[in-house]
Amino acid sequence: MKPIAVLVGPPGAGKTTVGTLLAESRGVSFRDTDADIEQGVGKPIPEIFVDEGEEHFRALERAAVRNALSTHDGVLALGGGAILAPETRQLLGGHTVVFLKVDLSEAVSRVGLDHGRPLLMVNPRATLRYLMEQRRPLYEEVSTYTVDTSGRAPEDVVADITKALA
Repeated sequence: MKPIAVLVGPPGAGKTTVGTLLAESRGVSFRDTDADIEQGVGKPIPEIFVDEGEEHFRALERAAVRNALSTHDGVLALGGGAILAPETRQLLGGHTVVFLKVDLSEAVSRVGLDHGRPLLMVNPRATLRYLMEQRRPLYEEVSTYTVDTSGRAPEDVVADITKALA
């Protein structure tokens, strides 16, 4: 059992929105590893960061991704930083991975000053720029397909992914 598509990309790329629509269009379920972590621990990700630190969160994330990749057969979205772990990048081999690319200004407008994103609390624009530049090569490394979501309706992005999956 494996997902029909795994969505990766930075915060604001539209992984949850696009993933939900893609799953609906394919008649499968949508799953988000960030939601899995929150449900499993019983508290939001920002609290995990504050209470236990980023290293602890990343360990939870690696476990959530490992579990989801082997037990979910729908559309799966990974947290923006999940691809930082070499173990996760290795596990993504053999899966259909879609990198949802987005430009900085659009990502910032989509994310806003979202308090649910612990890494973006201090200076969202500068931090997001840094994260996007740091992670882009890793998203590209694991991706089977890249779809730009900048300035596009989620339905159009889903149509592009559906074509790619065919």
